[in-house]
Amino acid sequence: MQSLADKAYHEIRGLIVSLELAPGAVIDERGLIERLEIGRTPVREALRRLAQERLVEVYPRRGMFVTGVDVRELARLSEVRAVLEPEAARLAAERATDVDREELAFLLSELDGGASELIDLDERIHRAVYRAAHNDLLEGTLEQYYVLAMRIWSIALGSVGREGAHELEEAVEEHRALLEAIHDGDGERAAATMRAHVENFEQAMHRVLLSV
Repeated sequence: MQSLADKAYHEIRGLIVSLELAPGAVIDERGLIERLEIGRTPVREALRRLAQERLVEVYPRRGMFVTGVDVRELARLSEVRAVLEPEAARLAAERATDVDREELAFLLSELDGGASELIDLDERIHRAVYRAAHNDLLEGTLEQYYVLAMRIWSIALGSVGREGAHELEEAVEEHRALLEAIHDGDGERAAATMRAHVENFEQAMHRVLLSV
């Protein structure tokens, strides 16, 4: 069962990634307690965890703030993800259970249906792959880097027109070959597909951000 601290963490992290709590915004602890209807201690635990993950900054005597976003960080994130994400995909292809494969097949059907919420679908696909790898240390590490990358994506989506959004739609569509490789149990193909996806996504994001 999810603890109150975990619930607060996921709720606040979602506000930060969606930019509802914008970069540089002051963290209103009392406001969060009232909004989430969760006690002070779980909220503080969640904020400490978010600080460790570089989504929140604490300044003595000044307060707590949402960290700023440096789009130059995208390249550094991609360097790390291009190493770890393919390994997660390879392990997922080798270790996925029947339940995992059912979830991956459902996500594949959502791609066929043309899901409208790109960030939501991308997030669910990546996290399903992480879980299917059945390595909690790798899953936790990738979760942290994924969240940082998604905040940059949110900024890009809020700043581009239809042409730029099309770049991101194509990046999400690349998951089709990835999901098929994992479902087929082909670890090498899954790893190669994931590596290409991470690299292509970084390039697409770079083009979109340069056009802003």
